[in-house]
Amino acid sequence: MNHTIEGKVIVITGASSGMGEAAAKHLAQLGAAIVLGARRSDKIDKLAREIQASGGKALAVATDVTKRDQVKKLVDAAVEKFGRVDVLLNNAGIMPLSPMDRLKVDEWDKMIDVNIKGVLNGIAAALPHMKEQKSGHIINTASVAGHKIFGGSVVYSATKFAVRALSEGLRMEVKPYNIRTTIVSPGAVKTELLEHISEADVQQANQDYVGAVGLSADSFARVVAFVISQPEDMDINEIIFRPTSQEL
Repeated sequence: MNHTIEGKVIVITGASSGMGEAAAKHLAQLGAAIVLGARRSDKIDKLAREIQASGGKALAVATDVTKRDQVKKLVDAAVEKFGRVDVLLNNAGIMPLSPMDRLKVDEWDKMIDVNIKGVLNGIAAALPHMKEQKSGHIINTASVAGHKIFGGSVVYSATKFAVRALSEGLRMEVKPYNIRTTIVSPGAVKTELLEHISEADVQQANQDYVGAVGLSADSFARVVAFVISQPEDMDINEIIFRPTSQEL
């Protein structure tokens, strides 16, 4: 697999924990140069040092994906350090689930800012470089919740439906530039996302469910590596994966 990943420059948002961290470690082991973006600079600095200590290449850039200038700085830093950007993994996201009648409007706004605008900011930062290169790969993390709605997921699902819609539109528009696009929609995966849920009853229900059936974050890393490793003339546009025991 690594013959098509080795040497690629991969920018990952939401890289400080969970699926982003797992992807960074796995792709670095396969020979990619990893540029880590997240708000928690201490965590990505530590991760970059770990990758470097293992013989890999990594750069950490403190990034809030809701700030367009910071995302541009992240991608530009990748190009300045490594000469290009081959893959953008738009992975940053939050999931404060709640029933709509509880009116957690501030949380709705945050989900829209991170889950939708954050993805758009990543695309806006990477697309000019990829157009100039006439190559590139944009991978957007959606969710099973972007395919179906469940209790408490209405606004979260709306943001992930949006990610799928803008990803498909992007796919259609970037064909002249030899750019690939992929939507990855995970099911139940054990990450920090559940900690974003402020409603105690909703959090407990989801922790119980994901704790019982959830996959490790390494599952996401393997899927992302598979997608990136395909030949340049192969464009895998969407993958949904779930635990074998997940019915939802």
